[in-house]
Amino acid sequence: MKRRTIQTIFFCLAISSGSLGVERRPITETDLLKFQWVTDPQISPDGREVAYVLVAVNEKEDRYDTSLWAVATSGGAQPRRLTAGPRDTSPRWSPDGRTIAFLRAPGEKDKPQIHLLSMSGGEARKLTDLPRGAGGPEWSPDGKTIAFTSNTNDQDLAERKSGPKSPQELEKKERDEKNKPRVVTRAVYRFNNQGWLDPTRHSHIWTVPVVEHATEPAEAKQLTTGRYNEANLVWSRDGSRIYFTSTRVDEPYYDAPDSNLYFVPAGGGEIQTVIDIDGPINRPEPSPDGTRFAFVGFVNPAQRQSHTNDELFVFAQGKTTNLTADYDYEAGSDLAGDQRPPRGSLPAPIVWTRDGRSVILVTTEKARSNLVRVDVASRKVEPLTTGDHDVMGYTATPDASKFALAIGDATHIGDIYVLDAKTKKLTQLTRVNEDLFSQLQLPQLEEFWYTTFDGQKINGWIVRPPGFQSGTKYPLILEIHGGPHTAYGYTFYHEMLWMGAKGYVVLFVNPRGSTSYGQDFANVIQYRYPGDDYKDLMAGVDEVLKRGYVDEKRMGVTGGSGGGLLTNWTVTQTDRFAAAVSQRSVADWYAFWNTADFTLFTPTWFRKNPYQDPEEFLSRSPVRYVEKITTPMMFIEGDEDYRTPPGQGGEAMFRALKAQKKTAVMVSFPGENHELSRSGKPSHRVERLQHIVNWFDKYLQGKKIDLYDLQ
Repeated sequence: MKRRTIQTIFFCLAISSGSLGVERRPITETDLLKFQWVTDPQISPDGREVAYVLVAVNEKEDRYDTSLWAVATSGGAQPRRLTAGPRDTSPRWSPDGRTIAFLRAPGEKDKPQIHLLSMSGGEARKLTDLPRGAGGPEWSPDGKTIAFTSNTNDQDLAERKSGPKSPQELEKKERDEKNKPRVVTRAVYRFNNQGWLDPTRHSHIWTVPVVEHATEPAEAKQLTTGRYNEANLVWSRDGSRIYFTSTRVDEPYYDAPDSNLYFVPAGGGEIQTVIDIDGPINRPEPSPDGTRFAFVGFVNPAQRQSHTNDELFVFAQGKTTNLTADYDYEAGSDLAGDQRPPRGSLPAPIVWTRDGRSVILVTTEKARSNLVRVDVASRKVEPLTTGDHDVMGYTATPDASKFALAIGDATHIGDIYVLDAKTKKLTQLTRVNEDLFSQLQLPQLEEFWYTTFDGQKINGWIVRPPGFQSGTKYPLILEIHGGPHTAYGYTFYHEMLWMGAKGYVVLFVNPRGSTSYGQDFANVIQYRYPGDDYKDLMAGVDEVLKRGYVDEKRMGVTGGSGGGLLTNWTVTQTDRFAAAVSQRSVADWYAFWNTADFTLFTPTWFRKNPYQDPEEFLSRSPVRYVEKITTPMMFIEGDEDYRTPPGQGGEAMFRALKAQKKTAVMVSFPGENHELSRSGKPSHRVERLQHIVNWFDKYLQGKKIDLYDLQ
């Protein structure tokens, strides 16, 4: 058995922090309100500066504010603020590095519009003014035009042209729209974090000229129309074309995923197909000479799989070559965590080297995300960064000599770094949470591997409380990740660290079904979810119990989404847990099939539809076995969760337990969706943590907490 103890940079006992004379304290749930996050790192064309988005909690308004900052890549310099915010995102350098285009939405109800900020000084000026706003800006190679997407349509433009409306008329229009019945014709008609979808609106490609010294927004030109969405915009090297990806099928949920690469002339004209591989195409990038394309995606297998790894491809002269067929890991950063930036984006482009011989991208191997360089001719994969961390997002200079990266790890939420691609030297440029974390005493984190029931090796981690003593018996909390196709790893987990600070041993592992351990390991749960993954989790608990410092009578289990499903499943299979908290879960697969925001029409998780084989859906539904539950249960839900709708999850389990007069409580968060734990309102995220630990304190530590008694 391989064990690696990761000592944090913070001592595990309360100590003095040097000249400041401040005693370190345990991390708390309310520290989340002080966290700051860096996102969307954009390196300047000359490699001298990195622009990025800083996300901070506005506690008074209970929201997240975003502003643009820049920091020199030479190291040692203090970051400088570029904009005041509070809703500025998506900075993009002009090719000459003199201007940054970005998105700004001044008010909460305002649509984001592209603005331009001169790096020589002055106020930002508004470039677009479309009724439905603009998407992220993409500069043309000559810097004279910006491409973007918008779902503004002719009706929007006609209404604006008809003239301004009075506040009373606008209020009446909003009220009428809200009360208008919806005519639903598509199986996907609402989506998590988006609400009800309007099938008449589509994301199309627009361009806008960049006119120096203009005082008014420019007139934007729409290049594409029709009933399909366009995304992944990228200019051709000569600026004559705009490439994009699109799934041009009316109801794509009946088929395996299949998006193609297309182009439209930059001045407008007929759309033409560039690449079609019978599978999804993402992150396309033309080679330096413009004759080849690199992209990630996969060719659909003969039999639909629960999970199919993305591969790296190069397209040249009508032929597509898979460069990573022998590299069995994930393309992209694929770690699950509760402290990814709650606003902004994390770009992960494919980067060509200047000579066109290699491409660079991020991959995730065994719970660690790093940049790798892939030789196009030999297909050799070489690491550019190494270490126990998560490369969350990055960009590169045009010659790929320098990279700006947002990197987090087990003891850092995330900071901006610069990488010299030749020397592989990584330099930290920001320390946005240093003042806060210099006051904190973080628990210990230990990585370990164990052998599960059938001989498979499983990767896991243990958080131990500050001041841990091996002779003491501690309560344990098992944390289960969702997905199911994602992974725990070397990223920051506020929830686990706070539980550790509260005196719990916390166990989290990557059971079968998790990504970053190979295609077969991830896909093996197809048609068997939940099942053997539960056995992997219990084997991990048994492994920790062997160490002698966990009280097996005081163990709890929790998880969200797919982890909520496995929490529900666990308490129907065993009574070894004294308390459970199921979050945003699945409990009734039949009802989930009917109500989730995506369809299960293709045989991915189930072989047939529920009306064809109801027994398969029932046999894997925890609610069917609810009579076996003896564990006191809490259910946490967001009332606008369309991914795992509460009615088939926590609400179903809660009512079934109440029917049997068993111990159960439900906490429902108004206005929250499936992203509650990651990007919900700051106050709700804190309250969620408090409810979880309160429940465990009540049933694992015997604390008197009356809040959950019958009211």
